[in-house]
Amino acid sequence: MGKLRILPSPEDGVRAVMKRAPQAEAFIAKFTLRWRPACLWISNTWRRLATAAVLLLTVWLSLHVMLGANGMVVYRQKRAEYQQLQKENQKLQMENEQYTQQIKALRSDPQTIEKETREQLHYTRPGEVVYVSPSAEISQKPASRAARR
Repeated sequence: MGKLRILPSPEDGVRAVMKRAPQAEAFIAKFTLRWRPACLWISNTWRRLATAAVLLLTVWLSLHVMLGANGMVVYRQKRAEYQQLQKENQKLQMENEQYTQQIKALRSDPQTIEKETREQLHYTRPGEVVYVSPSAEISQKPASRAARR
């Protein structure tokens, strides 16, 4: 038959650990005293580097938001351009509406047709006299002798 193996009891394991506990505590204390300054230096350095990285990221992000391709400066320029185009569009719509009303009047209103005919074609009714003022170019005197010649 085979050999039977007898396992140690759990109490034996606990006794062994308790027997070596003071040695483990002494080792940890010695390890802590030796490596604590290095760990503190690494921790402080890491904290400073992380703070500097966050600060740089914040500055870069602020500059990007203000001066980037879609930043505040460009946004304000586009907004001003948009408002100017809105005003121009509104002006053109009003002008278009005036032309539409004028065309409508020329198609249907006899008084408007007569007015335009008299102004553009210089038509008159029998017995009317039209006075034409001299043009501005003829009434101006030349400023210099060279212009008089």
